[in-house]
Amino acid sequence: MIVWAILLIRIYQLTIKSNTYYETLAQQNIVRKEWILPVRGEILDRHGKPLAINKIGFKILVDPHLSRKKRAKDLKKTMRIIVRDFPDLNITKMIHRYRRHDSPYRHDPIIVAKFIPYDAMLPHFTELSRRPYIHIRPTTMRYYPYGSMTAHVIGYVGRANRREMREDETVKLTMVAGKSGLEKYYNRFLEGVPGYRRVKVSAFNERIATLETVPPKEERDLKLNLDMDLQAFISKLFKQKGLSGAVIVMRTDGAILAAGSYPAFDPNDFVSGITRKAWRAIIENLNHPFTNKLIHGLYPPGSVVKPGVALAFIDSKKITPYTTFYCNGAIELGKKIKHKFRCWKSTGHGKTDMVKAIRESCDVYFYNGSLQTGINKIAEELRKMGLGRKTGIDLPNEFIGVVPDKIWKMKKYGQPWYMGETLNAAIGQGYMLVTPMQIARYTALLASGRLPRPYLAAKLGKEPIRPAFEDVLSPREKRALPIVRRAMYEVCNNPKGTAYRTLHDAKIKVAGKTGTAQVIGIPQEEKKRMKEHELEYYHRSHAWLTTYAPYKHPQYVVTILVEHGGHGGTAAGPIAKEIYNWLYDHGYIKER
Repeated sequence: MIVWAILLIRIYQLTIKSNTYYETLAQQNIVRKEWILPVRGEILDRHGKPLAINKIGFKILVDPHLSRKKRAKDLKKTMRIIVRDFPDLNITKMIHRYRRHDSPYRHDPIIVAKFIPYDAMLPHFTELSRRPYIHIRPTTMRYYPYGSMTAHVIGYVGRANRREMREDETVKLTMVAGKSGLEKYYNRFLEGVPGYRRVKVSAFNERIATLETVPPKEERDLKLNLDMDLQAFISKLFKQKGLSGAVIVMRTDGAILAAGSYPAFDPNDFVSGITRKAWRAIIENLNHPFTNKLIHGLYPPGSVVKPGVALAFIDSKKITPYTTFYCNGAIELGKKIKHKFRCWKSTGHGKTDMVKAIRESCDVYFYNGSLQTGINKIAEELRKMGLGRKTGIDLPNEFIGVVPDKIWKMKKYGQPWYMGETLNAAIGQGYMLVTPMQIARYTALLASGRLPRPYLAAKLGKEPIRPAFEDVLSPREKRALPIVRRAMYEVCNNPKGTAYRTLHDAKIKVAGKTGTAQVIGIPQEEKKRMKEHELEYYHRSHAWLTTYAPYKHPQYVVTILVEHGGHGGTAAGPIAKEIYNWLYDHGYIKER
């Protein structure tokens, strides 16, 4: 009875219980799932001009199982036919790629040429399609029409690595991922969702019928706030003058109209794989074209932080806008060993209040004010205003920068804070490092009273991106803001202002602040400082200019950094004037 019971149970398992399992195996043998890859969404400027598109072309595939010794002749013959029509292809690399992917268990054709342009394939399409073992299938390749002009904003796509394929199923199928810029930040949106078709196949893996088709979710276009005409105009200005640095044109709500990092690179070189020669030319360039200086460039801000430091003075309740300090050209610290901290104007500014200190960029005023306020209060306020922290812009891997205080130095170096370091920090020198994007955002705060989040994308498909703000200023700072704005107006419109010479006659009234960020220190024993043009190029100071306009009704921020440009008013002022005149001429600003 036990034996018969075991036999009956086994018969039940094989005939009834295992039916589902074997039915599934049979289905897998006769039904194949073919993925339908989505076409990557395009990136457009505010007027619909394409900044990242998909070029139409073809890929060449060869049947598997030709790498065996018996069929080696067929493989070589097939490759020679392909190379005969497309001599730029390397037959050795094609055979190597084929053998790497071929195996007894593979049934799908193997890609040997990833992309052949449409026009190049057209004359050979019919003849190649009739050849045994060869398959021609349509495909696309990413293309950036404006090349280097948008390289650091748009970014580029490239062959996906293992981590990217592990984290994203769509990338695993397409083998392509965004590597930088908007292409990387919005990769999940742009790549779409694959579709598939279920097809019935014979024992020889030949398609018999299509059972089901699910189309991919694609055509996910990304529309930007960027104006490509303005972007090209700024790129031309930098190229003509042979300058390196960064420029940001942003509405006071954070929408970015133009953003450039110079010099740049051509992202098209990376789509299909950059050559060693081209890569060496990029990395050996001392002006770092591969670095996105907008969010990865860390620089001492110099005097552009002075309006923010002035608000910190006021919020400390130790200094009012009408407090004055006397500037004779320097201040000395120390009892036994005297350390001299110079003002940029060796003869001094005389009796100086807050408006005059910002207008003429008096260092001694800020030295004295910082000694009363203290580094911790200054650092707290500057961080609150967006310096030394991420802006939240829709670009990947944004750098943080440094706004130092006593705790920061102890954690970083295990050393106490010295009084002289407070003086350096008050004029944007010493340990302090910021990005141009942080300065643009901070300037929008000074102009509008609210700290915006910078954003490049205007629409994800049909979904608009809304501005976002932080209310960070204290009531005392808000009450003092008109005085700081008046001082920034005088920087550009008072004959004694540091940017008066280049900006007073712009087509609209501009307010701003210049900055000169030292690259090398000045020895104490040096009595007379060398002029910027007398220094070696890479020892010259970086030139800052950050502005907003129109003065009475702020709408736009223009922030410019010219690497090793010397003085902000001289190096960056003419560029800012050209940009504001362009905005006026093209109807962005209608108020004179």
